[in-house]
Amino acid sequence: MYRAVTRKIEVTVTPRYLSERSSPATGYFFWSYTIDIVNRGEETVQLKTRHWRITDAFGRLQEVKGAGVVGEEPTLKPGESFEYTSGVPLPTPSGFMEGTYGMITADGRRFDIDIPLFSLDTPSKGRTLN
Repeated sequence: MYRAVTRKIEVTVTPRYLSERSSPATGYFFWSYTIDIVNRGEETVQLKTRHWRITDAFGRLQEVKGAGVVGEEPTLKPGESFEYTSGVPLPTPSGFMEGTYGMITADGRRFDIDIPLFSLDTPSKGRTLN
C-alpha cells in the first residue's frame, strides 16, 4: 500500500497485477489499483479532476487528464471516504504511476492533492521467501 497526505486528505493506493487480463507474449501487462481517499480535514471538499503520469519500464511517459474518477466527482465531508478501483495496461512488465486530484472546497477554493508514486510490478517467477 502507498500513501500520501495533502491538506489533511489521505490517498492510499493498492495495486495488483492481473495475470488473467495480461498477455506477456504479446507485450500486454495489466494492473488494477484501488484508491481510497479519506477527508481527515475539517471542511467539505469535492474531487473534480485527475491527472495521472504513467511511466513504463523504458521510461516512456503517458499523461492522462480528465474530469472526476470512474465517472464520478465525489464530495467528501469531514471524516468521509471514497474508494474506487480502476486499471492500467502497460507494454512492459513493470512501471509506475503518480498524479494529482484537483479538489474544490465548498466555498470555491481549488487545490491539488497528491496521489503517491506507486510501483506496477509483475510477480517474479521462481522467487522464494526464506
